[in-house]
Amino acid sequence: MSTITHPHSGAHGHGNAHGSLKSYIVGFLLSLALTLASFGAVMTDLVPREARIAALVVLCVVQLMVQLIYFLHLGGSKEQRENSGVFICTVLLIAIIVAGSLWVMHNANENMMPGHMSVDQAKHHQ
Repeated sequence: MSTITHPHSGAHGHGNAHGSLKSYIVGFLLSLALTLASFGAVMTDLVPREARIAALVVLCVVQLMVQLIYFLHLGGSKEQRENSGVFICTVLLIAIIVAGSLWVMHNANENMMPGHMSVDQAKHHQ
């Protein structure tokens, strides 16, 4: 006697892949609070001017983590380990491409543009 399994059960952990209503509400409230905190950091004087960029970066990273955990359900559980690994590899590849592109553009700007030369000096230099 053979048993027929549902195509979405088993290795994919279908039962655990979706969050509960409570987790979606918690994720939404955390995202809303982090968005309001970011807005407040820029629009009020609660955060010193010199620290605003750092505060925004920290709030951005925290909000990214909230979105990944509560809405995309990425985590360290056995069912999500493969998805988390693919996500980390994708982030690393994007970081390498962006950093490499910025490095190439910076070097091209430094090596191909005349330094501190005025237009008249550039004309006489030729």
